[in-house]
Amino acid sequence: DWSVTGVQTCALPICLINSATSMGLSEIGAVRETNDTNELGDFNPQLRALIAVNPESEHIAVTRANGITSVVTLPQGGIISGQGAMIHLDGWTWEEMSVKGDVVVRLNFPVIATASGEFFNARATAYGEAKKRYDEELGKLRLFFEDARRYEKAKSAGSAVLQTDPKLEAMLPVLAGRRPLLVIAQRERAILDAIAFARRERVKIILAEVREPGKALAEIVKDKLPVILGETHTLPIEEDAAYDSQYTLPAELHKAGVKFAFGSFDNQFARNLPYQAAAAVAFGLPKDAALKALTVNAAEIWGLGGQLGSIQEGKLADLILTDGDPLEARTQVRHLFIQGKQVSLDSKHTKLYEKYSRRPQ
Repeated sequence: DWSVTGVQTCALPICLINSATSMGLSEIGAVRETNDTNELGDFNPQLRALIAVNPESEHIAVTRANGITSVVTLPQGGIISGQGAMIHLDGWTWEEMSVKGDVVVRLNFPVIATASGEFFNARATAYGEAKKRYDEELGKLRLFFEDARRYEKAKSAGSAVLQTDPKLEAMLPVLAGRRPLLVIAQRERAILDAIAFARRERVKIILAEVREPGKALAEIVKDKLPVILGETHTLPIEEDAAYDSQYTLPAELHKAGVKFAFGSFDNQFARNLPYQAAAAVAFGLPKDAALKALTVNAAEIWGLGGQLGSIQEGKLADLILTDGDPLEARTQVRHLFIQGKQVSLDSKHTKLYEKYSRRPQ
């Protein structure tokens, strides 16, 4: 086994963390049988993404080959989807892959959605209908938290007639502030509503997929909320928004003093995470801040700063060795170690390359 003290003389040691994926839960989006991300019902905080992870997913090796050693894998669907997990991208079983199986509970915060899709392919919905749906979902969410509070009080009082409820039981660490909520909120209004809800319920939140914070940025700074940013290589939400709004957002958050990390929020392009950060560097984000967002910041946001994120004695020996700048597309990952063990960089991509490169001319 390698220890961190054994690699101090190697050039460019670093470990990369993708802070939002569905790794091991979804293989082919269009094939329902290969997806294990959603469950029936609006509230499923008891569901654990970790135990559904498929260690044989092709996405794991492909993502790992580009230098990403750990990811947060998240359930989807409903209002409260379930518990996300931090996993290593190596292991025979989900138990071996686990770093921490309950880092967060995902909350898809209700929004007044009058259009779905990007501006070029949006489907309009009447405001009245959208507002009605929003009020219904927010009412359900508040009622669920009230039920969880009542359950918490009854359990603390030692009620003899209390029956264990797995859903409400899973909310106890959230109510106690030991487990944060990952709140999906993209626009200013949704972010402000989510922050107000967190203050009202006295729970910790991490904002995710923030795209248009607007005036909500001041409230993010005020509450010192961490943020998981999505793709920078994407179009703006609104037709009249600046073309580079997603490229400049990381620099804007950095300037405001917000701690943030990057996530792909998918598996298809999870391997491209370093290049998402690199695009932000070209639009004003300091390079060291981009690297921190992929390493130290990510680990600290998920409460794992003592185990991951940097190469220090006592931490897990997760690291990659590259032949150049890890944010450059032309850089090659030469060696990768997870928990001190060297892991193969072979993937479906490399195997197909080797197969067809030997094809007779």
